Amino acid sequence: MLHPFAPKETPFGRPAARPGQGRIPLTVVTGFLGAGKTTLIRALLRSEAGARSALIVNEFGEIGIDDALLRTSDERTVLLGNGCVCCAASSDLHRTLRELFADRTRGQVPDFDRVIVETSGVADPTPVLQALATDRALAAQFALAGLVTVVDAVNASASARQPEWRKQVALADRIIVTKGDLAEPFVLERLGSMLDELAPHALRATAVAGDIDPRYVLAPGAEEMGRVTFAADAHDHDHDHNDHSGHHHDHHHSERYQTFTLTREAPIDWAVMQQALDTLSALVGPSLLRLKGFVRVRGRPGPVVVHRVQHLSHAPEELSAWPGEERTRLVVIGQDLDQAKVTALVEAVWAFDPGEGARHHV
Repeated sequence: MLHPFAPKETPFGRPAARPGQGRIPLTVVTGFLGAGKTTLIRALLRSEAGARSALIVNEFGEIGIDDALLRTSDERTVLLGNGCVCCAASSDLHRTLRELFADRTRGQVPDFDRVIVETSGVADPTPVLQALATDRALAAQFALAGLVTVVDAVNASASARQPEWRKQVALADRIIVTKGDLAEPFVLERLGSMLDELAPHALRATAVAGDIDPRYVLAPGAEEMGRVTFAADAHDHDHDHNDHSGHHHDHHHSERYQTFTLTREAPIDWAVMQQALDTLSALVGPSLLRLKGFVRVRGRPGPVVVHRVQHLSHAPEELSAWPGEERTRLVVIGQDLDQAKVTALVEAVWAFDPGEGARHHV
């Protein structure tokens, strides 16, 4: 079925150069306790690229902005020294975002170009990802620009025992490794292997002395969008190996998170693709943590961007041009998923595509 926010006659909206164009980009920064999220965000807000940002933290008392505050930290909204805005988020992120947008419209807070959400160190980032899929007003105002996970190189082995750490990594679009200069080479090598298994499709960068290019944290440019969505394309030699049959190897991990890719060369009828995604969500339930990617829709010149978090679907968007190869490519992130069964299920629904000679591989 069509996404409930989408008119039937224009299910993808007007084609755009990049996902979320015309809406306020929202970047989620997550990471385990002590990973360095707050240090990284403070540096980001001081940078030219990070100016005109609104920051939402869900545990306001723990953030160490200190002297950058212009008003007392017991207020819900705090103005930062560079004109940015900081909000003390309640457990209802929907309400916080709506109020922040309304304050911006009324001129009660400085204007801002983007929102950064810092999650608690022990938080599951899934509810933040789901927020934009469940509130029509928010979906019209804000667009998810990515989930950035900060990983402490020194303490990663101990943190990896916690399910929250593993999920934060598995769901990431981009990963920032901190304290790499303090870690032994064998520790960094072991961390690299863990990240390869848990998040093979996430782009990865290392912060030097807590510093990183702000453009990596925030939404990338349109020319980078395809590479960020399918980060394995940027380093196929590391962990996106194909066997001789054309199937991707499954990425097994002791914590039962899996990431694999579904691809299809031929265009497909949108109704058939939508049915495949709906069927997959219905049958695998919460085991499907996230699905994102491009769909080559028959009769449309650009790719349709899809994004699901568990059973919730973000409104599909059509891009005006392909950022890479013109083929359907879907990244599936799950827990306790059976790749062979997921593949068979999707292929079975794709077989109903009315197109002549529709060929695909997974």
